[in-house]
Amino acid sequence: MTLIPLHAFNDNYIWIIKEKDSSQVWAVDPGDADVVLQYCQQEALTLSGILITHHHHDHTGGVAELKSHFNCDVFGPEHLSHLVTHPVYEGDSVSIFSRQFSVLETPGHTLDHLCYFSSLDTPILLCGDTLFRGGCGRIMEGTPAQMLAAMNKLAKLPDNTLVYCTHEYTLANYRFAEHLDPNNLILKKTQKICEEKRGNNQVTLPSEMGLEKATNPFLRTDSTHIIENAAQQLGEAIAQDPASAFSQVRRAKDTYG
Repeated sequence: MTLIPLHAFNDNYIWIIKEKDSSQVWAVDPGDADVVLQYCQQEALTLSGILITHHHHDHTGGVAELKSHFNCDVFGPEHLSHLVTHPVYEGDSVSIFSRQFSVLETPGHTLDHLCYFSSLDTPILLCGDTLFRGGCGRIMEGTPAQMLAAMNKLAKLPDNTLVYCTHEYTLANYRFAEHLDPNNLILKKTQKICEEKRGNNQVTLPSEMGLEKATNPFLRTDSTHIIENAAQQLGEAIAQDPASAFSQVRRAKDTYG
């Protein structure tokens, strides 16, 4: 199985899931139908399925046209009934070629957010706007406690899990991470690698879960120095409980730079 990023809008990635020798593909969060249609036409491929992680238009804007054009199945949150042919919930699974992807509910960025995880061979996580390389999604509908629970759920996945998010936010995320965690040598190393990639117009994804647990401040909000630096930036007292600490780090990111 191969995942191919198609660029959309300013910084979105639409992931195309492809298996060797198959003329069928799947798309993850196709906010722009034209990008997917052009790719399928150029490669003589047929779209057989779509995964939706959440309702934001930059993740769903192309679904209706693609669904009509290819008559394909669409899996996603139940309330998107005008788009979704197969509503899915925590513990459900979606079969994509030779893999089963388990559905994980991760409210926080939005209340309907889903991630999709496959444990076969090298594990794969399709995490939408919940977890980014070096960061996490803004809390737009949920609560800090919900977003922290989502982070904790994803952190339990194997360290070799390949993390496929849907935005190229890596360098901005790493600048903030270094601000809170200036002595993290692993962070400095991966930041330099990603700066070189972006300098060559290369994608910085996927990441790996083990790397995220070592460098992503939103998976490390129990680290004293990270909380202290976030509180100092905000001019606040240090948070005393996990949800408040997560909120403090998230609000520090929202106001950074």
